[in-house]
Amino acid sequence: MPTYKLYYFNGRGRAEIARLIFAAAGEAYEDIRYEREEWPSHKSEMPLGQMPVLEVDGVKLPQSMTIARFLSKQFKLAGKDNLEQAKVDAVVDTSIDLAVKYVPILMQQDESKKKEEIAKFFADELPKHMKNFETLGKLYGDGSQFFVGNHLTFADLEVYDMLSYVVKIDDKFLQSMVYT
Repeated sequence: MPTYKLYYFNGRGRAEIARLIFAAAGEAYEDIRYEREEWPSHKSEMPLGQMPVLEVDGVKLPQSMTIARFLSKQFKLAGKDNLEQAKVDAVVDTSIDLAVKYVPILMQQDESKKKEEIAKFFADELPKHMKNFETLGKLYGDGSQFFVGNHLTFADLEVYDMLSYVVKIDDKFLQSMVYT
């Protein structure tokens, strides 16, 4: 049985999807979290000088989505065959499309601009992305509560992770969505 160590800052961020996969699979791992001020002394230990990094039996893997895809395959959360895996990837990539629009808003330092950008995001961007999730769920979910097939996959965990950030800003937005 492999040993796993996940390295990241002391927060959710880009390592949270790996943590969710470990939790869903019921697999043990060592969750190594660095405070921001500790990071410079550990940066050189990481293959690309960045985190997250997953260490598997001494081999360090960088990049959050590489880690997530590896773990989802390792723990049978990637899809049952190549076609299901492609469907999972389509949902995950759709979630990343949402993150590309949303995360820069969170980094906005000017609070009045940030408030304006959040309002625009909720009015214009989020409904389009939610419609995309709905479309893929209908196409790939086999009438189940899951995005792909009738079982939990990495896609479900990724969308959960992404939308959990959105819910922190507006916990009522899901109620305003119209689903067909």
